[in-house]
Amino acid sequence: MPESEALKTWEALTAVRAQAPVVHNITNYVVMNTTANALLALGASPVMAHAEEEMEDMVGISSALVLNIGTLSRDWVKAMFLAAECATRRGIPIVLDPVGAGATRYRTTTVRELLAAFRPAIIRGNASEIMAICGAGAGTKGVDSLDASQDAVAAARALFEAHGSAVCVSGATDFIVGARTVRIHSGHPLMTRVTGLGCTASALCGAFAAVTPDPVLAAAQAMAVMGVCGEIAAAKADGPGTLQLHFLDALHRLTEADLKGRLRSDVA
Repeated sequence: MPESEALKTWEALTAVRAQAPVVHNITNYVVMNTTANALLALGASPVMAHAEEEMEDMVGISSALVLNIGTLSRDWVKAMFLAAECATRRGIPIVLDPVGAGATRYRTTTVRELLAAFRPAIIRGNASEIMAICGAGAGTKGVDSLDASQDAVAAARALFEAHGSAVCVSGATDFIVGARTVRIHSGHPLMTRVTGLGCTASALCGAFAAVTPDPVLAAAQAMAVMGVCGEIAAAKADGPGTLQLHFLDALHRLTEADLKGRLRSDVA
């Protein structure tokens, strides 16, 4: 069976485009515009809101919740806990992006407190972030990873066993760890020169989790689309600036033939 059919990525993308699920993002200042445009280009409906006063109402109209700790503050953390409580009560999937975990005690502690209180459907981070949550690794370079994605597979496995969340480690190869492990090999090195594409991957995980009940499969579908669109964009771009533009166009125009022709993945 072709890899794209095994992951059912085209069927899931078609469902996102047909249903336009509302994806509520509590995310950071740096990437709000980028991730909102990416969700729109994909076919989803983004909401970026963080005021405590509207959390219950906003989660009430959403099909997925994405918590991104990129620019933390005390008030935003309160909003994340309130939103996660509402999402858990409603049974909608939560995606947690532990941006910069390991860089400061505040970030690492906040992620661990969220994991102690709630069970995200998906945790998506780079290798250093995933290892930092588990107390492994030597630290991070701000929000950039010091480790290769394959180095974090054991930590991802430990997180899955402790919390039951699918854990996506993004990198040159993306590892999605759960009851089974999916590897996505598509993508392009130029994607690492554009800020916010990791956060975009988390937002897309939210969109796919809204239409795909299996969190491992939903995360794999999101990373498959990220990788294929990254390759299409890189082939047309002169550098990081134009890569961003072509990436949005690729999300909007992505076809079944693109997925069949470019997606490289395997399941362990």
